[in-house]
Amino acid sequence: MRYFVCLTAATAVVLGAASTQAAAKGPAFQLNSTTWSFVDPAKKVKAVESIDSDGNYIENAATGKHLDHGTAVMKDGKACFTSAMTKEGEACWTTHSVKVGQSMKTVSDKGQKLTVTRVAYKPLEMPK
Repeated sequence: MRYFVCLTAATAVVLGAASTQAAAKGPAFQLNSTTWSFVDPAKKVKAVESIDSDGNYIENAATGKHLDHGTAVMKDGKACFTSAMTKEGEACWTTHSVKVGQSMKTVSDKGQKLTVTRVAYKPLEMPK
């Protein structure tokens, strides 16, 4: 019984230390409920992309033309997008936390480079 109590106490100390370390690092970056502007590398147009609270994204040209939509998730610290309009599969990009108005350089798993700017969240709707 004493061994079990000591083991339980030791486990609680280790788990407590791990959660304290995780809290010190801060919450992991999340894409949900964010909006980004960038120049779409494939279509060569200025684009706006919003990811809703459920992880669905919509990308429109600045002119309002619908460009793409699909799902977005965070995997191993990367932003991964799967288009519902193409058969390319999942595309993952490096990322880190930035505030509204800040830009970051991101690189895809295929080596493609892109600069994106976080803008105030604006929900987008699918074209009718």
